[in-house]
Amino acid sequence: MTLQAGNSSMLFSYESAPKDNVAWLKTNGEQLADTQVPRKLNVIMVVIDDLRTELGCYGVEQVYSPNIDRFATKGMRFNHAYAQYPVCNPSRSSFLSGLRPEEVGILSNTIPFRRIQPDLIALPQLFRKNGYYTAGIGKIFHLSVDKGAKPTLFEDPLSWDYFFDALSGTTRLGRQGTGRNLTNGKIPWATWKAAEGDDIDQPDGINNQELLKVLEAQHDRPFFIGYGIHKPHDPFIAPKKYFEYYPEGHTQLANEPADRSKRVKMAIPNDHQFADFTDTERREFKRAYQAGVSFADAQVGKLMDLLDHLELWDSTIVIVMGDHGYHLGEHDWWNKVTVFEDGARAPMMIWVPDALGMGQPTDSLMEFIDIYPTLTDYAGLEAPHHLSGMSLRPILDDPLASVKEAAYTQVTRGTKAMGRSVRTPRWRYTEWAHGKHGVELYDHLKDPGEYYNLGDNPEYTNVVSQMTELLGLGFPTK
Repeated sequence: MTLQAGNSSMLFSYESAPKDNVAWLKTNGEQLADTQVPRKLNVIMVVIDDLRTELGCYGVEQVYSPNIDRFATKGMRFNHAYAQYPVCNPSRSSFLSGLRPEEVGILSNTIPFRRIQPDLIALPQLFRKNGYYTAGIGKIFHLSVDKGAKPTLFEDPLSWDYFFDALSGTTRLGRQGTGRNLTNGKIPWATWKAAEGDDIDQPDGINNQELLKVLEAQHDRPFFIGYGIHKPHDPFIAPKKYFEYYPEGHTQLANEPADRSKRVKMAIPNDHQFADFTDTERREFKRAYQAGVSFADAQVGKLMDLLDHLELWDSTIVIVMGDHGYHLGEHDWWNKVTVFEDGARAPMMIWVPDALGMGQPTDSLMEFIDIYPTLTDYAGLEAPHHLSGMSLRPILDDPLASVKEAAYTQVTRGTKAMGRSVRTPRWRYTEWAHGKHGVELYDHLKDPGEYYNLGDNPEYTNVVSQMTELLGLGFPTK
């Protein structure tokens, strides 16, 4: 039998209490709640597609992101959070399994998670097996239902009690608006539109409405909710009111130094793809991406408001993150799929009730594979398999703490060549095909944009040697 104390969702047992002694319950109930039964913390995991650290809370004043910024000051903002693979499917398959991409066996967007890992216990599935209500709203997994040759849904039936995604739910009004393809069809996805209608006329708005309904209906039981926001992912479509935050002609482009090092050939997958971009097209691309960020931010705000209304902050862990980084002209690239800092690093903000470091940022390194062990740690759940990450609890209590000395990211080029990269607080070191196609070393104290490659500089031979050894620890030879 249980009794709910006040407005808290923490439940406590009173099986040993005298059943006819109300006064005893009033006197001892709160103490029992605090000392005998650990509470079950809910989890809400917000994953925003292609979101880079170009947000107000990361010091970028040109981007309007008040709700994410508000959340970042409430929880802990990780300034150095790194995806294990800068592409949707391998990144999500990695952090939802707690394993590195090569351990999962997914290194592209074409293989559904359950086709290659039918028995692996994914993160939300573990919570479901332990009595939590689980709901997936929007894209959390990527191509995880195998429907023949063309899987179309972003769900995992083993993980969710309920799943909903309005990916194709744009209303007739929402399909109207002003915009264009930036390359006359050469790059079909490079399309933007300032759409008519409001949030609810776009898939992300429909998904958000469903999220709020689910949370309202299920908030009185332990829950794990995965909530995917698609924008600012291409095509760059958002209600036109979000474009109004970014007046035409005011978009600032990346400042590329003229004396930068010659780029390692494999660093950018196709460095001529955007060679014909005009400055006008570059500004349109970036403006539309930023409008998508503000659209996503508004959806986060609605969730935050409902958490306020339902008084769930004291019982709910909340994560807001991008699934990997993104380039907006840096290194002449307008996409993801790189192990440069812009491709590997992504936003990460975490709120944990009663954690001592809330409200403070941290410069400590974290990897996305650390999410799985962190949540199992706070939930008191036993990991169902080996986890390659570390619990972030020490950092969440003390932003000066550290749980690892390096973060690792990798990406493929073609069918055989692999770029493997390691990031320490000062250095980024990358080897392409074990160094056969080049190495890169960047000093982030002097070169945060990673434009001056020191990999072949004899003055840094010792640093390269140390970083090579560190790289081997993250990518051991089979």
